[in-house]
Amino acid sequence: MKVEQIFTCHQVGEERKVPLATLAFQGQAMYWWTSLERERRLHNDPPITYWNELRSAMRRRHIPSYYSRELMDKLQRLQQKNVSVEEYRQKMKLYLMRAGIREEERLTIARFLSGLNFDIRDRVELLPYRDLDDLIQLCKGGHIASQCPTKKVMILRGQDIYSSLDESSSTTSSDSETSKEDHHIEKLYPVDGDLLMIKRFLGSQPCPTSLSQRENIFHTRCRVSKRSCSLIVDSGSCSNCCSTRLVNKLALTTIPHPQPYKLHWLNEGEELEVN
Repeated sequence: MKVEQIFTCHQVGEERKVPLATLAFQGQAMYWWTSLERERRLHNDPPITYWNELRSAMRRRHIPSYYSRELMDKLQRLQQKNVSVEEYRQKMKLYLMRAGIREEERLTIARFLSGLNFDIRDRVELLPYRDLDDLIQLCKGGHIASQCPTKKVMILRGQDIYSSLDESSSTTSSDSETSKEDHHIEKLYPVDGDLLMIKRFLGSQPCPTSLSQRENIFHTRCRVSKRSCSLIVDSGSCSNCCSTRLVNKLALTTIPHPQPYKLHWLNEGEELEVN
């Protein structure tokens, strides 16, 4: 590719490409070229005079016959594993280019998704995207607002807005501008007084998640047709409970529940808190 760029830049004619290219041969490359010329003369074959013929001869000499098959196998088995999404994409593009494959974008997207790590693929498969670039952006930078990696706090002070992320980036520029305009701007000092509200801030905070469904309470192992199987007594959407009357009659000892939860009756609008 570099040689072809030189040919194009200097507008080299077809009859001069082979002599100029072979002029740069050294060592083993020169030995191979002289042997090839001698062998073609012995077999009364015409000499190589075109650039495409020289490229084909070098390809047969330096690239093994199984190269294409091995490259396709690497492409089919390509997985993201422990590399980043961008590195995984670049490696896929390199394999496609080396194999000379030009396919529809929907096939490339399917190939890209199949090699992603499960945690990323499960998250982005259901999200809307238009093309491969959108999909890659979702894999790299798509996030929920409450889980934003560049979360910042904004504080409202009168008509001004102060951002915590703007402090470090704008310190140098603001200092230089302030030093130039100090003699044009009248300085205003804060007024003392009682402030009933300490801060007003704008942010997105995640709400604490609660368990909407309890885990299965009773489960055990049993043997069915000489096979060990898991046996679940109830489906998990029901809870096995006893009344407080039973607890009082049997004088059972009760302790506070480490994680209180609520039970909702299907036929009533009330909830029972289990604590």
